[in-house]
Amino acid sequence: MPWIKILHIATLLCWCGALLYLPALLLGSVKPRGASSFHVSAPVILRFLFTHVATPFALLAIMSGTLLFIVGQLTGGWLVLKLAAVTGMVFCHVLCGGLIVRLEQERLRGLVPASALVAVVAASLMLAVLVLVLGKPFD
Repeated sequence: MPWIKILHIATLLCWCGALLYLPALLLGSVKPRGASSFHVSAPVILRFLFTHVATPFALLAIMSGTLLFIVGQLTGGWLVLKLAAVTGMVFCHVLCGGLIVRLEQERLRGLVPASALVAVVAASLMLAVLVLVLGKPFD
């Protein structure tokens, strides 16, 4: 079981990092009004990071976490709250994908506040997961 925990923690760290980095890249890709449009490679890099880095790490983190609580037979109210926070992180992940598509289509209206909101909500949910896991009772 220790190798499952190591895999879960490592993939969760990578997913969380990507989940914070993607909105930051989105914010950096949008130029103020009157400036020349975004660089052509920005959406390409964002899509690559989303599909080839963030999403595989997210799937591995979720699968290893599921395996952890099945093998370890973990239960409790803290687990339900943690899974709710992880569900919120998945929602933020999906929103990042939607924002990347909007950037590709050059539909920039509302992209900056939405990206900032996704980053703040994702960071808050990550903090909630950390607090719940570190505060869980020992069996």
